[in-house]
Amino acid sequence: MRVLALILSLAAVPLAGVPPSLRGKELERLATRQRVVALTFDGGGDGRGAWQVLRVLDRKRVPATFFLTGRFVERYPRVARAIGARHPVGNHTATHADLTRLARAGVEREIVAAQRSIQRATGRNPRPLFRFPYGARDARTIAIANRLGYVPVRWSVDSWGWMGRAGGMTAGRVVERVTARLQPGAIVLLHVGAGRERRGLDTAALPALVDAIRKRGYRFVTLEGVARRR
Repeated sequence: MRVLALILSLAAVPLAGVPPSLRGKELERLATRQRVVALTFDGGGDGRGAWQVLRVLDRKRVPATFFLTGRFVERYPRVARAIGARHPVGNHTATHADLTRLARAGVEREIVAAQRSIQRATGRNPRPLFRFPYGARDARTIAIANRLGYVPVRWSVDSWGWMGRAGGMTAGRVVERVTARLQPGAIVLLHVGAGRERRGLDTAALPALVDAIRKRGYRFVTLEGVARRR
């Protein structure tokens, strides 16, 4: 009942926080000619790389944006608090479900339940930042996210670190892939967690990746306030 009440309260303000230019769309790149890049980390699986990622970002003074699931913040509350204390947080659904396979009520429950869990765990309201699990979306699910006050954020560069060594990736290849695709306003997709491996490739690549991006004259920004920029 509490989830339903929250859904109704959010729906009472149609498209709250979603600029007209972003309605019905996903944000894939920041609208700028400046050499800036936004590192984004998805936390939907395990959290084995999270503390190391935070240490690297702190040491190198790099801001980033984290998209977390409700399941992640409930499983790793200390990590979630630490992320919320340092970086903007976005909504990545409650259980990392493929929303295109759910009815409208199911999509709404996934988004709203995650918002409640994330805000409680991190101290941050994830609105308006939202990312679809697996990148699976369609016009219907984007419209639902918009109605709940969210701007769906995709990416312009996928590190492919999630593929792991079994997929032919290494930490070095993660760095090469991302830097080869840099452009002003790039949004980079990285992941927290290691999956089936002992150490996630995005975590392993992060120090060298930060250095390589800076060497190319880029500075780092977050997605905080992105909806107000349109």
